[in-house]
Amino acid sequence: MPDVSLSAILAATIAAFILSSNYYSLFAAEHARVSEAAAAGERPPPWKLAVELLRSLTLAAVVAGLASQGAIDDWPGGLLLGVSLWIGFPLVLWTGALIWENTPWKLAALHSGDWLAKLLVVAVIVSIWQ
Repeated sequence: MPDVSLSAILAATIAAFILSSNYYSLFAAEHARVSEAAAAGERPPPWKLAVELLRSLTLAAVVAGLASQGAIDDWPGGLLLGVSLWIGFPLVLWTGALIWENTPWKLAALHSGDWLAKLLVVAVIVSIWQ
């Protein structure tokens, strides 16, 4: 990918991973009320943390590529990119899960909030760090 900083991707990966971990820690009680998996309260095994880190890396690399191709190199552009991606993907997917899979709306809202925060942070980091 031209004009994509590996440092920016790595920084965005770490930021997304930490942000998401803190997000779910902050909303742990609510998450446990709306999710059987979270209600179990078990600490995730190391392989799940590794997969989550890989997911964050994939997200950061894809958003960095889009920011580069779109010549987005400032934080307002990064915010717009993050919001646009959130509307186009997680919001659409969670709406589908609500309608077709009967996902509880509180669970969908919790997860979509995590995705909004992650996409905003990742998009801003990779947009300004080139």
